[in-house]
Amino acid sequence: MTTRSTSAGQPLSVTLAEAPMRQARNSAALWIATGLSRGHEVVRRRGFVAVDGDERAGTRILIQEPDLDPDELAELSELARRAAGPVNAEDPFSSTDLSHLGMRSWQMPVMLRRPGPVGEPALDVIRVRRPEDLQAAERISIEGFELDGFTPYRPGELFPTAFIEQPGVDVFVASIDGVPAGAGVTVVDGGIGSHYWVGTSSAFRSRGVGRAVMLGSLAHLADLPVTLTASKLGRPLYESLGYTVAAPATWWGPPLP
Repeated sequence: MTTRSTSAGQPLSVTLAEAPMRQARNSAALWIATGLSRGHEVVRRRGFVAVDGDERAGTRILIQEPDLDPDELAELSELARRAAGPVNAEDPFSSTDLSHLGMRSWQMPVMLRRPGPVGEPALDVIRVRRPEDLQAAERISIEGFELDGFTPYRPGELFPTAFIEQPGVDVFVASIDGVPAGAGVTVVDGGIGSHYWVGTSSAFRSRGVGRAVMLGSLAHLADLPVTLTASKLGRPLYESLGYTVAAPATWWGPPLP
């Protein structure tokens, strides 16, 4: 994963129309880094990237083009059918129908923030370097995103130590009175930044933790275009930080129990 700027040394200029493609590429970079750090198989094709994990981690599919050909769709479908664990897929273009796999779908907006100043977080936010801080981020993410597949907790399973050694990947933790309260991940790839796994511990909800995580992690991305995919609850926060909705992304996952 590399950071790239224009020939004049200025940040890349990304339009709202380009944001889904940029998000697709960045999300693939995140999951390639994740797969490599976990020792899982990474499948890279023109139209999609897949990380074929185990029973707990599951399989992640990242649609990379709006026009998968029949062979790509067939290979993707076979990967999903033989997956050891749950299958989740991201389609920033909302163009690939995976309903034949018995998966449910929902939509969340891809958002874009253009380069610009970033305020100071009201809480202490660190870039993770120590194993204990990485485990704190891991626990917060498992709780905040209700990642039941990672319970009971096994240190280093969601975020192995090798994860933060991957180029372009950083993990951040926000604390209140010295207690880890929120966490998030950023990835820089191809001159574009993006946010993932931004979550807050239930013990610290409604105390500005999510905003602190975003501001703290945006500090090193201020000169770059930054994308993300927003949940319904997260969208107002992101809009207040300068993000604009670009397009709806379609996500696919296992049927609800």
